[in-house]
Amino acid sequence: MEKKISKASLDIIRTMQQGELTESVIYERIARFAKGEENKQVLLRLSREEKAHYEIWKKYTGEEMKPQKGKVLWFTLLARVLGFTFAVKLMENGEENAQDKYEALAGEVEESVAIRQQEEEHEQALLGMLDEERLQYVGSMVLGLNDALVELTGSLAGFTFAMQNTKLIALSGLIIGISATFSMASSEFLSARSEGRTDALKSCTYTGIAYLITVVLLILPYLLLGTTQYIAALVCMLLTVILIIAGFTYYTSVAQGREFKSRFLEMAGISISVAVISFVVGVLAKQLLGVDL
Repeated sequence: MEKKISKASLDIIRTMQQGELTESVIYERIARFAKGEENKQVLLRLSREEKAHYEIWKKYTGEEMKPQKGKVLWFTLLARVLGFTFAVKLMENGEENAQDKYEALAGEVEESVAIRQQEEEHEQALLGMLDEERLQYVGSMVLGLNDALVELTGSLAGFTFAMQNTKLIALSGLIIGISATFSMASSEFLSARSEGRTDALKSCTYTGIAYLITVVLLILPYLLLGTTQYIAALVCMLLTVILIIAGFTYYTSVAQGREFKSRFLEMAGISISVAVISFVVGVLAKQLLGVDL
């Protein structure tokens, strides 16, 4: 190296060097099991580019490095469970924190500017080329999730005060939830068929699975808590609703590059409002009808 680089900059370069190598290995690992030849090629291309960045940084440090095993295992696991699109975009989102490091290096290492530009433009363009099947059915999953949250949250909240028995509430919710799962899935199937879509079965499957998982999670507090702990079960159910909405909204926000806060507040606001209204209806129905279960 002709130009003297400060120790602070070398420390940054070492961090960047190991990060590039780690991400190169992650892309290569995910490419092994990613479905679709085009997806595999995009991931392998990203792996090669990260490795090229690693080699550039190595010219300055003169050091061979090893990837961070924990990070490799974590993102590989995320890719298998939640899909490779979510995993790689979450990983790349983490690189936004590296912009300050690039700016600190710009005065001493001119190549850092070119690497930063490629990270921001070229790699983002490649990520946009990824085409994962499960993300094609996010609309179907949102349909099942939203309908289950709104319908079952309202039903369980209404049953809570009307029945005041967690086991009766769980039984009623389970019957309604399972029936509604088949109803929603079949409606999605018929809707897709009427539009001439060839993926009607897959679409209704994603809708039904999202609905059924939501049903199970919302009923769980009523099954786990004591018979008279219906208020505690209601609170746990509402917290579960918020967590489900937050988790799914975060997933779609990362995978599809959408805004998180407004979508989360909208879904949470609708579900909680329906629950409050239904709870009031349950209270009034018990008082007016004089029913005592």
